[in-house]
Amino acid sequence: MGVYQGNDLKKPSGGRKRPHRKVKRKYWMGRFPTETRLGDRDVRRHIRVRGGNYKIRLKVAAYANVIDPETKKAQKVRILRVIETPSNPHYARRGIITKGAIIETELGKARVTSRPGQDGVINAILIEKSEKARARAAGSSA
Repeated sequence: MGVYQGNDLKKPSGGRKRPHRKVKRKYWMGRFPTETRLGDRDVRRHIRVRGGNYKIRLKVAAYANVIDPETKKAQKVRILRVIETPSNPHYARRGIITKGAIIETELGKARVTSRPGQDGVINAILIEKSEKARARAAGSSA
């Protein structure tokens, strides 16, 4: 089943909007959103989009590229769980990752800055270090 993304269904005034075409067009069609969920390994799908280009969709995620703002270093770390997702409160419970989601990683809490369903990767910025990460950083600097 296709997802229709045309805008001829509603008018802001509440009045009736008549269609300007008799039939729907294929290029009006959309797709269901990619709900990137937490798993034990990364699974990507290459989707052909309009214009012949490809979009890499991340279906299942296990790792994230996390940037530490203090040291300006990026690391690929395992995602442990999804804490909070602002786009939908039920997504956190289901383990679905979207842009803006707060995830718990091996380094600590991080906010997702990329769109996994569109980009095929999870980039995040560290917002709170875990105790293990703090101890590791203190031990390496001493």
